[in-house]
Amino acid sequence: MSEKVEKKESTFGETLKVIVQALLLALVIRSFLFQPFSIPSGSMMPTLLVGDYLFVSKYAYGYSRYSFPFSPNLFSGRIWAGEPKRGDIAVFRLPSDPKVDYIKRVVGLPGDRIQMINSVLHINGDPVKRERIGTFSADGNYENKVNNAPVYRETLPNGVTYETLDAIPNSTTDNTRVFQVPEGHYFMMGDNRDNSADSRLSVGYVPFENLVGRAEMIFFSIGDNTSPLEIWKWPSELRFGRLFEMTE
Repeated sequence: MSEKVEKKESTFGETLKVIVQALLLALVIRSFLFQPFSIPSGSMMPTLLVGDYLFVSKYAYGYSRYSFPFSPNLFSGRIWAGEPKRGDIAVFRLPSDPKVDYIKRVVGLPGDRIQMINSVLHINGDPVKRERIGTFSADGNYENKVNNAPVYRETLPNGVTYETLDAIPNSTTDNTRVFQVPEGHYFMMGDNRDNSADSRLSVGYVPFENLVGRAEMIFFSIGDNTSPLEIWKWPSELRFGRLFEMTE
């Protein structure tokens, strides 16, 4: 009888040990390597869609307090810092509410002058190359859904190229004042230019410390506002062409 009890206790102890090790490994991966991130809105269409699930590299920009779960106030600034590049898709903590994660594209570096003139992005007084390449319609039903929105390909001065939407001609964000990006901050914009709360509006300039990581790859994508848990809908709603697609 005692041998059976000891065997059960040993089995329970081993199981508990495995669970603790798995949790610690997951914590290390999430804190130092990759964090999953889901896209809840259409602000980055057509590049990122509602229902995309991404891996975000935590090491790309080094580590700040916001790199870790619960954002412990262990230190200020960043360690092993890596500078964001113009055109990166970055996850960051909202400056006005650091509990909230946002994802946008880095378009302005420290010291840059950023302005929108007639829907065209200008960096330090020069217009960014922009060409019309087609139209875009989103699947699903959600706020600010777009249909037959003009798609433009932008090419930044460093050669990074990506697609943007201009769904509402002459919107309030198509013509802006000049934004002078402060040192240690970045100017972020959504690719869905007329439906994005970003540095042109309430988000403001994003401190380097607030950057969480860089979007790297879409590992899962499901359309029409379908929950990933609705497995029976996968055959019709999974976006197979977006699985394991690298972000740009």
